[in-house]
Amino acid sequence: MELDQLVQALTGSNDRYAYACLKELLAQSGNSDAVFTYFDRFAAMMSAQNSYQRSRGLLLIAANAQWDTEGRVQAVLPEYLCHITDERPITARQCIKALPQLVAGQPALAPAVLQALQTAKPQYADSMQGLVQRDIAAAAQAIAAQGSV
Repeated sequence: MELDQLVQALTGSNDRYAYACLKELLAQSGNSDAVFTYFDRFAAMMSAQNSYQRSRGLLLIAANAQWDTEGRVQAVLPEYLCHITDERPITARQCIKALPQLVAGQPALAPAVLQALQTAKPQYADSMQGLVQRDIAAAAQAIAAQGSV
């Protein structure tokens, strides 16, 4: 399937198909910069009403950070970091878990990412609060272990 079709499906109504397309795009993101050409689409997905679409955009930005030589990830970083406390805890967890990959691709962003993790004050139901807090601690530890700071 062509990249255009995979990217188009990310915002379609069939979530199962969109997830399959996401997995394919993530795999391709590790091999070449071809998927990075859709960066603006992924950045726009961060403000989607649909939390699945927000998560897909966040994951693809992190997976493609390694290919950014123009500072595009840095330009969207403030919006990206807002999703550490996304209204949907699942999206917040996806964002947080992707941060070590984002920093691995853009090591200069480590201080800002760590600062955002340290100051985040997520407010979720008790059943999710502990999970999000553990995700934050694990992401901060993984970023610190990369030696970017």
